[in-house]
Amino acid sequence: MAVPKYYEMYRSFLKVLMDGNIHSMKEEKQQVIDDFHLTVEETAELLPSGRQAIFDNRIGWCRTYLKKAQLIESPARGQYRITESGIKTYKENEVIDNNVLRQFQSFLDFTGGEAQGNTMTEVAADHDETPQETLDRVYRELNQSLANDLLAEICEMNPYRFERLVVELLIKMGYGRLQYESHATKKSGDEGIDGIVTADKLGFDSIYIQAKRFRETPVGRPDIQKFVGALAGQGAQKGIFITTSTYTKEAISFVEKNLNYKLVLIDGTRLAELMIEYELGVSTQYTYRIKQLDSDYFSEEYY
Repeated sequence: MAVPKYYEMYRSFLKVLMDGNIHSMKEEKQQVIDDFHLTVEETAELLPSGRQAIFDNRIGWCRTYLKKAQLIESPARGQYRITESGIKTYKENEVIDNNVLRQFQSFLDFTGGEAQGNTMTEVAADHDETPQETLDRVYRELNQSLANDLLAEICEMNPYRFERLVVELLIKMGYGRLQYESHATKKSGDEGIDGIVTADKLGFDSIYIQAKRFRETPVGRPDIQKFVGALAGQGAQKGIFITTSTYTKEAISFVEKNLNYKLVLIDGTRLAELMIEYELGVSTQYTYRIKQLDSDYFSEEYY
């Protein structure tokens, strides 16, 4: 099954502590894993940012909210014990969610909410997501919107300007510039090669580029075969095919089965993602620095 929401973990988290003893976070995690029958793959699934496992993020916020509601306490780092209020809440509620936690003023003070039944001022705990998941989702949505805008602008470009953009992007990614002449693609002798870069800035290993600015028409196998022919004509074996649209299944299959040439296919979505990542054609509007506790600073070994 899917990783449970953070509030769905509340009861499992408290269950471990109902014996009145102190338990570790490792024991808490195992209880949730057992109760929800989670697989190793499910507990390893990452947030969109790729920086933390969804499971770890959610159980971390589960712990935080229970602690802020004063249902648990932490006598030592990474150690937890249930409070009298926690025992009472566990016994009186078959389901423990944020509506139950809103009975406690300390939880409301932390989340910025008001008592149950009143209008809520905006709190992360009103949603299915943890604050980190909300940040990741909004960040992803903003980038998707930006990617759409980028592709719209690119599709209005002069095709030769697009070819230059592609080379500029690869150089920003760390490739070296070997050769590029904007007028070359206007000649019949270019054999379908729109630019050449090297694998690094020192000039090793030439990589040939084909750039196709299509609005909706997907790139098919014949286009890739022509590109392979162009590579053969240059005595090359490595190429990058970049398009603003997509690739057909036949084109992708041809590349996967063609072991004589190393070909990389970049579609419009990936192109926009790379432009955003390497800041080509975009600018930073806002910067938010999200900080977290530095556990090493507070460890005994640090002193």
